[in-house]
Amino acid sequence: MYLFVNSQIVTVVIYLQGESMNRLKELREDKDLYQKDIADYLKVDQSNYSKYELEKINIPLEYLKKLSEFYNTSVDYILYLTDERKPYPKSIMKK
Repeated sequence: MYLFVNSQIVTVVIYLQGESMNRLKELREDKDLYQKDIADYLKVDQSNYSKYELEKINIPLEYLKKLSEFYNTSVDYILYLTDERKPYPKSIMKK
């Protein structure tokens, strides 16, 4: 995983490796949703969302956060940093 932050810290983009994209697809399919459903939730074109899953373009951090909330999991789970699907307790996130 690589984290790119521009010099003004305006844009944060995560470069995801193939495993993470498969996890996005896995989470979506577990809920019997189409790419269009998730694209609408993120307010992006379906073609762009498809590119996130196919690793053709980078997914912005803000979308990762929204997806983790939507799927009730953590960004770490989406990024394969953990195999624990349930999100972290709120008390840990506040510290």
